[in-house]
Amino acid sequence: MANVKVERKASLTRKEVAQALSALAAALDAGSKVEVTMAGLEVSVQVPNEVSTEFEIEVDGDEIEIELELKWSTAAPPPPPPRPSRRRGR
Repeated sequence: MANVKVERKASLTRKEVAQALSALAAALDAGSKVEVTMAGLEVSVQVPNEVSTEFEIEVDGDEIEIELELKWSTAAPPPPPPRPSRRRGR
């Protein structure tokens, strides 16, 4: 997959944020293909069963920031190691 970065900043109501996060959660729960629309931009990605996550809350003076990061590799997983063959004695 080519390197692509989509970043969208918008001011949303608390309810709009909740709806966007709920839509993301429902898409992740439904299957591996996730289509998300946020602030008028639609993105579709394939998500594997295992995903690395990072959750961060930062308080800096009078500003609070919450970040949720989901990350996974698009590279094919390595093949399993070969099983040792069992030889029977004669």
